[in-house]
Amino acid sequence: MRVAVNAWFLNAPTTGSGQYLTSLAAALRDLSSDLELVMIEPRARGKLAKVWFEQVGFPLAAARTKADLAWVPYWAGPLASDLPVVCTIHDVIALALPAYRGGLAGAAYLSLVRASAPNAAHILTDSEYSRQDIVKRLEIPEERVTAVLLAADARFSPSIGADAVAAARERYDLPETYVLYLGGFDPRKNIETLFQVYVWAGETIGTDFPLVITGRPEDRCYAADGAPTTLGEMAKLLEVEDVVRFVGRVSEEDKPAVYAGARAFLYPSTYEGFGLPPLEAMACGVPVIGSNATCIPEVVGPAGMLVDPMDARRMAGALIAVCAEDDLHARLAQKAILRAAEFSWSRAAIDTLGVFRRVGRV
Repeated sequence: MRVAVNAWFLNAPTTGSGQYLTSLAAALRDLSSDLELVMIEPRARGKLAKVWFEQVGFPLAAARTKADLAWVPYWAGPLASDLPVVCTIHDVIALALPAYRGGLAGAAYLSLVRASAPNAAHILTDSEYSRQDIVKRLEIPEERVTAVLLAADARFSPSIGADAVAAARERYDLPETYVLYLGGFDPRKNIETLFQVYVWAGETIGTDFPLVITGRPEDRCYAADGAPTTLGEMAKLLEVEDVVRFVGRVSEEDKPAVYAGARAFLYPSTYEGFGLPPLEAMACGVPVIGSNATCIPEVVGPAGMLVDPMDARRMAGALIAVCAEDDLHARLAQKAILRAAEFSWSRAAIDTLGVFRRVGRV
């Protein structure tokens, strides 16, 4: 079976779409010896070049490969294609949250990819929540949308050594013990609640377990009302600057050790298409305290303590318990490891290949 692949993100390992394509393509090749993935890369980069590649260059090149189908591993399917198209729509955040639609150019691009979705022979997505959101917001028949759960990379594991953790602690000037937030700072990440948790918890655990944020004080974030500010300004406004540590951007190589050194992972996001950071934390044996919104319960399951994303007080109570009670922490850490083990790229490859074979009739 031959599959032509839109490889725009093939060499972009720091992007979610790049990580998805790299990990899933490797698992697909390991799974089936009769599967050929033909990576079609663009000849030029840039916003206009990207649209041309997605709508013209890729479908033309895909047809020349005489493939059984074309796979676009992100939301940018062509409006017309000689081959049946499988498109991965990781989420429809831009439809659910108007703030993510951008300016005129962003809105035009969203209209384009939205119009392309019904033309896909099948749509893959990352979670059951996202599957239902796609069916509802894009009005796609349920039988044409399949949830294929993602996985953490194998380097995120409970066997990360003490030496690696110590090296990361020195490299990023981390405290001996800490609570970690690793993720973005855009509006849906709910950064104000993140800090408000320490308004409630800081006096009890702030000295022993400060909040480590993988960002800088000058990084932009957003208040609950959508007003732009910076991480440092918000910490000062909420008077938690004494119990928050900004360590800057963490390299991909160091992420597992930074996770592993944390007592807990704090994640109050209000909307996710999957939520990879909590899964990475759990794979390292770190309990998750966070939001019960959208697909996060689907990922975390019983391995964490999840509450309403706007309820900072209850989130603080859960965090205090995990930091202060060793038995509770140990139970959740074990559950986290077991839960993370349920997600694998080999399983994702099996489910994806099943869709490919149905669409390509091979």
